[in-house]
Amino acid sequence: MVGVIGTSCSGAAVAASPLISNAGLVMISPSNTSPALTSDLAGTPGSAYQPGYYRTAHNDLFQGRAVALFVRNELGLNRAAAIHDGDPYTQGLAQAFADAFEELGGEVSTFTAVNKGDTDMTAVLTEVAAGGPQALFFPIFMPEGGFIVQQVGGVAGLDGVTLIAADGLLTDNFMELPESEGVYMSGPDLRFGSNRNSITGKTADDFLAAYQAAYGEAPSAAFWAHAYDATTMLLRAIDRVAVEVEGTLHIDRASLRDELSRSNFDGIIGAITCDGYGDCGSQLITVVHHTDSRNIEAGKNNVVFGYAP
Repeated sequence: MVGVIGTSCSGAAVAASPLISNAGLVMISPSNTSPALTSDLAGTPGSAYQPGYYRTAHNDLFQGRAVALFVRNELGLNRAAAIHDGDPYTQGLAQAFADAFEELGGEVSTFTAVNKGDTDMTAVLTEVAAGGPQALFFPIFMPEGGFIVQQVGGVAGLDGVTLIAADGLLTDNFMELPESEGVYMSGPDLRFGSNRNSITGKTADDFLAAYQAAYGEAPSAAFWAHAYDATTMLLRAIDRVAVEVEGTLHIDRASLRDELSRSNFDGIIGAITCDGYGDCGSQLITVVHHTDSRNIEAGKNNVVFGYAP
């Protein structure tokens, strides 16, 4: 074992990456986005950064600013609330949004949390309503995100609030809920067009056709292309550092890390190049508007805002 593709979520990475790093392995995540895992983008390592950690997913400092710009400048709203669930991903993204929104002149009326496993959101939504927000940003997961959209209409003061989720809810099992209609969702730009992975030569259409043939359905979550590029990134690095001596294959772990740090190629998601703390992926963030729970793909592709830092 020399490398790991994963984890799926930032909270798991905070626990796993110290073990993987201390073992001398490398870890490339397609979907971790917490700034704590890499850096503040200004040269300061995050609180959970570990050597040997890389990701093709974006840093949520970009996504938080993208949502703040959308709410403040595109929607013209000046008061917003945020809900997280205490997870490094959700709390980090909610905080990145709040900081950027206030920097843009907006007011964060409530910054609060639910607990994983909560089903009754009445208390937290009542707390949010007391602040009189025009928008509610809730970058959390299912099933808690589903309970929020199903219960928000029954809380006085939140009748006309604009609901904005993030890539944790950019999934089929949330978007198929009738109550999800009208929700905006931020996440990675999925308009890959003619982008081609320069290692394998495959485009997004090539990958999706193969996936459909193998599994009979499209990928249900947003980071499939990031996973494909992360895997080819790791395999190419192994290929470049591996040596055979008298019939035995040797893969030097330190050399593998050095090779990954020098990664520079075109992926399905765009240009892949790693900074000193493992942020490697293209950073274009989009906001989509989901309007029809019977047509999930249309919602995923209904881009209403883009941010390219």
